[in-house]
This record gives sequence, structure tokens and C-alpha cells, in this order.
Amino acid sequence: MDGRLPAHLEVGGIVRAVESAGGFAAIVQRGDRDAGNILILTMERGKNAALWERIAQMDGSRRFVLSRAQDTENPKEFDEYVARRGRADPDCWIVELDVSDAERFVDSGEP
Repeated sequence: MDGRLPAHLEVGGIVRAVESAGGFAAIVQRGDRDAGNILILTMERGKNAALWERIAQMDGSRRFVLSRAQDTENPKEFDEYVARRGRADPDCWIVELDVSDAERFVDSGEP
């Protein structure tokens, strides 16, 4: 056992924390209940969308890193990228957070 928190519990905690802070959180895609990768879409008032993915680091840890930011000139490209990521990995969770300072809900360390 690797000691990771099951994905559905981690996602549930993120959703509750955002809603408690007065924000909006939605599960866009449900992944594998226990081991699915988690992608977090952050935005504020529907603008400045960013996609965070947990990536293995050289030291063996797994951290959320910014993998893509929405281009204000071509927002559709960002949406298409997120949709492709979801199709490519049906076991992943995609969680959307719309709250001020959304990055504070993106864990920077291991779960």
C-alpha cells in the first residue's frame, strides 16, 4: 500500500473546502474511485482558467503543477485540451473550482 488517500476522498475534501469558502466546485469527470489521477481546473468568476495536474517529481514525491493556462485570445483551445485529457485517461478525475484565489485549494505536496 502506498499510503495515498483514495481519489474520491481527496476530491470530496477539495469540493467541500471550496464550497465552505463560498466558491463553486463541480466534478466534471469521475475517475477511478481509489487511484484515479486528479486534474484541477481553477478559475475566478469564470475567467483565467488554469489546469493543474499531479506530476511525479525527481525526488519521488507527487505535486500539483500548472500544466496549462487558458489563452484569453483562444479560450476554446483550452477547453478542447481538457476534453482530450479526459478522453485519454477515463480513470482521471476532473474537478472545476471557481473561487477567489483558487490556487490555495491546489495541494502543493503529496496527499
